Amino acid sequence: MRKIKKAVNAPRGFVSNGYHSGIKKRRKDVSLIYSETPCNAAGVFTRNIVKAAPLVLTKEIVEKGGKVHAIIVNSGNANACTGEEGFRDACLMAQKVQEVLKIPESSVLVGSTGVIGVKMPIQNILEGIEEVSKELRDSQEAAAACAEGILTTDTFIKGVAYEFELGGKLVKIGAIAKGSGMIHPNMGTMLGFITTDCNISSQMLQSALSESTDTTYNMVSVDGDTSTNDMVLILANGLAENPEITEKNQDYETFKLALNAINKNLAKQIILDGEGATKFIESNVKGAKSLEDARCLAKTIITSSLVKTAFFGEDANWGRILAAMGRSGVSFNPCNVKIELCSCENEDMQVNNSIAVMENGTPTSFDEEAAHELLKKKFIKINIELQDGEASAAAWGCDLSYEYVRINGEYRT
Repeated sequence: MRKIKKAVNAPRGFVSNGYHSGIKKRRKDVSLIYSETPCNAAGVFTRNIVKAAPLVLTKEIVEKGGKVHAIIVNSGNANACTGEEGFRDACLMAQKVQEVLKIPESSVLVGSTGVIGVKMPIQNILEGIEEVSKELRDSQEAAAACAEGILTTDTFIKGVAYEFELGGKLVKIGAIAKGSGMIHPNMGTMLGFITTDCNISSQMLQSALSESTDTTYNMVSVDGDTSTNDMVLILANGLAENPEITEKNQDYETFKLALNAINKNLAKQIILDGEGATKFIESNVKGAKSLEDARCLAKTIITSSLVKTAFFGEDANWGRILAAMGRSGVSFNPCNVKIELCSCENEDMQVNNSIAVMENGTPTSFDEEAAHELLKKKFIKINIELQDGEASAAAWGCDLSYEYVRINGEYRT
């Protein structure tokens, strides 16, 4: 597997672009992804009971299992909690794409992100769709413009692509995402759009996406909140002409490995862009009784506000880590716990330096000044070792800073 350029435009047959329609002051705010060849589609969606109109529309289309040609997205307005008018506006977006690209309306998926509870500036968006449809390209620049068009409080665009072999054929997979705040396990205020030229059935595509999401997007947290709009969609047009994947065989596992690489990369990019974040933190749990226990412990640590603020203050307050574990609902023996704090060079999380702060449930006599120096680094790993089993899991998060409060206190203004 090799990393390549062009994100969503890397796979054969996909084009995209972004356009500034005036919803936002400066940034592009309408993005369109298109495959002339019809695609199998799959999606995962927010578990928030309150769901935005475009998400409801898109979820219905995906679950019906029909072919998909395009994804249209706007940013700057979430079209959430907007009643019947909001659902009408989501439908109008799909209808406009149908009109300009001459494709069935039922083959258009719709996404929105931005402020909740504000009427859509639908005329701006429809004009934006008209314009962006004229500029669809398969270039790196077009992919970057498309990635820009889905951002809200993000500080950088997020995209990645890989190529690999299946059945003697070269297969490509690419993606863009947005997310910076309101991020919590079960995704968050994030959108992810994945394209691939892999030949794979819609059932296997859905299975691979659901399994991958559980170990990537659902293992990150910025602030403990889950949005009304978050979704991850994947389109597969089959142009790689590999033998079709219709069951969970070796080709399926190879495809899922590439999909996991895409989703893990984007999940980490979202944490790196966490609102006001100064630290990237990995919580790594080993020796749990079950995978469910390991995931629960890792996520509980990474979502704890007290753990987050301790890392912002560069304070080796390991008691907060153990306390978070204790309230997770997972049964474990505290007398067997080892906690180690590590500094790393980058998001690959290879350890440079480490300090054990607890061994066999007992505090160590570690050097507080050395621990403080370690925690000044941007990339921090918390290693937790239990002695209850063989299961392990990792979760990713960031610290909670003064800047996070400022950003979200001023979000609408």
